[in-house]
Amino acid sequence: MKTYQFRVVVEPDEDQWIAYCPALVTKGAATGGCTRAEALENIQEALEMVLETLIELDMPIPDNEEAACVEELIAVTV
Repeated sequence: MKTYQFRVVVEPDEDQWIAYCPALVTKGAATGGCTRAEALENIQEALEMVLETLIELDMPIPDNEEAACVEELIAVTV
C-alpha cells in the first residue's frame, strides 16, 4: 500500500459545502456536504475511489501540485 497526499479545496456554496481535488477533479474527485466536515469526509471517500480506479486501470496518478488555492491536505492509502 502507498499513501498519497492531495490538496483539496473546500468552500461554501449557498446551503452546502463543495469539496474538490484540483489535481483529480477531471477524474471525479468532487463532492459536497451539508457541513464542512461532511464535505471533507465525502472528498476523502471520493479520492479513495478515484485512486483505486486509476491504480486498477494502471493509469498514472496526476501530480497533486496543480492546486492553486489550498485549504486542506488529504492523505489516502490504497
